[in-house]
Amino acid sequence: MKVFRMAAALALLAGPVYLAGAAQAQQLPNINLLGDGPSKTEDEKAADAEREKAYKETLKKIPNAKASNDPWGGMRSDPPKAAPPKASASADKASASASKTSASAKKTKTGPSAN
Repeated sequence: MKVFRMAAALALLAGPVYLAGAAQAQQLPNINLLGDGPSKTEDEKAADAEREKAYKETLKKIPNAKASNDPWGGMRSDPPKAAPPKASASADKASASASKTSASAKKTKTGPSAN
């Protein structure tokens, strides 16, 4: 019984789709709706040629300048410097510990609670 109900439901859903496809194929005429359009007069052809010539002349006036792609180029005062070569690991540790001690000595309080 369930199989019969499924087959009936499938037939009800697929029937209109099948019929619409067959009817649509029979009803549509095979014609070109766009067409070639009306041809241009000699005056229109001359105006188009003159417009195209003016456009090409305008394009020739545009300079072919190769600008830099760097948007922040005007903000830098000097070109970027190369990174210095890395020193040995022991020298880095010594400089890091020295900077920590000097940083702690320079700490001062600011604001209304500074004494």
